[in-house]
Amino acid sequence: MSIIVKPIVTYKGVHKNFGDVEVLKGIDLNIAPGEKVAIIGPSGSGKTTIIRLLMTLEEPSAGDIYVEGNNLWKMQRGNKMVRANEKHLRKIRSDIGMVFQHFNLFPHMTVLENCVISPVEVQGIDKQTAKKLAMEMLEKVGLKDKLDKYPDQLSGGQKQRVAMARALVMKPKVMLFDEVTSALDPELVGEVLEVIRDLAEEGEMAMILVTHEMDFALDVADRVLFLDKGVIAERGTAKEVIEESKNERLQEFLKRFRS
Repeated sequence: MSIIVKPIVTYKGVHKNFGDVEVLKGIDLNIAPGEKVAIIGPSGSGKTTIIRLLMTLEEPSAGDIYVEGNNLWKMQRGNKMVRANEKHLRKIRSDIGMVFQHFNLFPHMTVLENCVISPVEVQGIDKQTAKKLAMEMLEKVGLKDKLDKYPDQLSGGQKQRVAMARALVMKPKVMLFDEVTSALDPELVGEVLEVIRDLAEEGEMAMILVTHEMDFALDVADRVLFLDKGVIAERGTAKEVIEESKNERLQEFLKRFRS
């Protein structure tokens, strides 16, 4: 008898408009606990918007998003569903972490302070416990020797690894990566991808990775989605999508990554 695994994240008929421009046109997607999903596609296809909706940085124009069966953007009031308030959003998204393209570190705080502030301020963890956890996560990303450095004393790759440690301290069940290597010099890309690869191998967190690193997606992702003009134009295993698909738009997109 097969075991039915409930998805940790579900998108149902999700649309997103920015003014008159419809960026997402009815996204349906289930992500299982621990699953690694890479999203690829041309610029402007809606890739980043998908994860920004889950992180509550953007609000859907229509449709529903569920996290562990709980509606993210709607809540029950009496006998009807209404728009979620900030308290509801905070509670549901507490299991979600995000690593951004441009690090978003506090420049006036040390590496350790950047990693300690969220568990203390958001989760109410005492400072010593948060500090211990932050040091563990900084060691995990290979930066235990940079605790007292400030962001401007780090390379781009090191900053991105601090951003990962900061997200990991919150113990998320789902981690979102938004083109985390696109702002890095080419020689620094490998060190960041290696950390993500290690996290993926641990297997505990679900991951959604918006990426243009095709070899990395092949190596790490359980599934790949090809987004084109606001719809999921192709989905399947990494091998099916990146190496075997006959989709003409996808083939055209992948050509730029092949020598």
